[in-house]
Amino acid sequence: MNDLKIFSGRSNPELAKKITDSMNCELGNISIRNFADDEIWVKFEENIRGQDVFLIQSTNGPAENIIELALLIDAAVRASAARVTAVIPYFGYGRQDRKDQPRVPISSRVMVDIFTAMGTDRILSMDLHSTQIQGFAKIPFDHLYSRMVLLDAIIKQSFDSEDTVVLAPDIGSAGMSQAYAKRLKMHFALIDKRRYAPNKAEVSHLIGELNDKNVLIIDDMIDTAGTTVNAANAVTEQGAKSVTAVATHGLLSEPAIQRLRDSPIQKIIVTDTIHIPEEKHLDNMEIITVSNVFGDAISRIHNGESVSALFEF
Repeated sequence: MNDLKIFSGRSNPELAKKITDSMNCELGNISIRNFADDEIWVKFEENIRGQDVFLIQSTNGPAENIIELALLIDAAVRASAARVTAVIPYFGYGRQDRKDQPRVPISSRVMVDIFTAMGTDRILSMDLHSTQIQGFAKIPFDHLYSRMVLLDAIIKQSFDSEDTVVLAPDIGSAGMSQAYAKRLKMHFALIDKRRYAPNKAEVSHLIGELNDKNVLIIDDMIDTAGTTVNAANAVTEQGAKSVTAVATHGLLSEPAIQRLRDSPIQKIIVTDTIHIPEEKHLDNMEIITVSNVFGDAISRIHNGESVSALFEF
């Protein structure tokens, strides 16, 4: 087997370092800088000819993160890497996964096409907003789940399963929330949400018994926090005794931080798929690393082993 080489873009170098630490290896040496006009320049500072190369880069905003990853892929292919795997902990544009109105792009497909056209041999990501995105790729696309680490974080909160409800804040997250409820042996509830503009939604109906219950709001991401906070307010009005928000991707776009500060949410648990700057850290926020999950997946891909076996529990 060709040697394993792991490199990181600039979107989340802290996670990349944790991944290599979990694998007892080092990040590869790479140079990335911006010219005066903000054009990006990249260079691998070590030989990768014939190597198994993994490039770690979340593609959250700014859009330069996407361009940077595309350039890294192209540079690796032109440097004669044997295989190039794009490790994308957070897959940007994942919510634009279908043509839901006239004259709009299917942006998720565009992202996959960009990385494939650059010469990517494989894509590795976590908790896609919609699993159908895998079908846009004609190359292997491995989908990881954060539940391996988030379940442990929830269990450490010592909730009584009989007095705790897992709440899906919208129909789209119902499948994920039901899986958590089943695994944790907790009750399940659902919110029917109406979206009236991008990043703007309101609670229409709430299904489930929430009075005097601990509520876990579980979703794949917290962006502007409108959905999460609206759900927290709704369950509080229904008599919930505590509210905990759990999400894989902490985008925390404005005005998320202020909304979360003003909300009745007692605890927020997110992962480090996206770099969360210090000024967005809240006193009631816990950031869980997914480095071990990615480290195990990268090792399995490199060694030709099953990735899905990671989630057979």
